[in-house]
Amino acid sequence: QVQLVESGGGLVQAGGSLRLSCAASGSIFSINDMGWYRQAPGKQRELVAAITRGGSITYADSVKGRFTISRDNAKNTVYLQMNNLKPEDTAVYYCNADMASWLSSRRDYWGQGTQVTVSS
Repeated sequence: QVQLVESGGGLVQAGGSLRLSCAASGSIFSINDMGWYRQAPGKQRELVAAITRGGSITYADSVKGRFTISRDNAKNTVYLQMNNLKPEDTAVYYCNADMASWLSSRRDYWGQGTQVTVSS
């Protein structure tokens, strides 16, 4: 069994910061791309940031210069540092990872989601 467990969401005022963490655990064989998505009420899930195993990074235009994604391959963990948060960043944030386990072939895995609420 392979799973992603997120932590670090919460309520913060506009201009504040939060750091999200997502740890992969279980019978992991390999982890390729990891990333963060978010879904606001009434909207589609969208990519926030992604990072390859080698460290190549992609950001949504709306978060460039404010959010930083990083990963620790030794800990099977991906992070999202969110600075200068805005009310429009309010959403459920989901961790995503392209992984293969010892029991199944490579596929996408999702975390359970963590709520981020930014008050104005």
